[in-house]
Amino acid sequence: MKKLFSPFIIFVLLFVPICAYSAVDPSKVIEAEKYLNSITGLSGDFVQIANGKKESGIFSMFRPGRVRLDYKNLPVQLISDGTDLYFFDKSLDQITTVPLTSTPAGILVRKHIDLRNSDITVSDTQKDSNTFSLKMHLRDNAGIGTMTVIFNNNPVKLNSWTVVDATGAKTEVAFNNLKTKTDFGKNYFQIQRHKTVSVSGGDSYYD
Repeated sequence: MKKLFSPFIIFVLLFVPICAYSAVDPSKVIEAEKYLNSITGLSGDFVQIANGKKESGIFSMFRPGRVRLDYKNLPVQLISDGTDLYFFDKSLDQITTVPLTSTPAGILVRKHIDLRNSDITVSDTQKDSNTFSLKMHLRDNAGIGTMTVIFNNNPVKLNSWTVVDATGAKTEVAFNNLKTKTDFGKNYFQIQRHKTVSVSGGDSYYD
């Protein structure tokens, strides 16, 4: 079995959650849902803090289903092509693949994001003068971890997300200079070093 590099584990944790019972403001859920469904493509910088280490890089997203993270100081790349999530360790020349539906970040790149009636549970909302946040998990995976997505107010914009796994370990990813972008190259969300073949069969959420 291949040993996964920590950024891959961190990103995979983005799709897993914990059961919590707090106040939920339905208006904020609707606001977040409306904003997320309005996004076609984004690109910008990210800063990740996990296990006391800080990493940065370039983040790209193109709905439905496509995500790419390029780390500046690590020989790794994370790419979703709409069906699977690929972790490319350039130093080992290895690719590891998991279905996109097995990770929490897939919530943000579905063809249609439904935060009220689908398999997603929003367990808490918070707000202040500058931001609001939604804590959520996949409904059938309670007890594994939570994902909290933070949005700027006025205008609503993706600010950051925080993932807490079942052990209490926290990973924070903050975004900067996010801009609308849809003119990605034809193969931008494909790993170029290898020809990769999906074996998961895909998922209708990302069609």
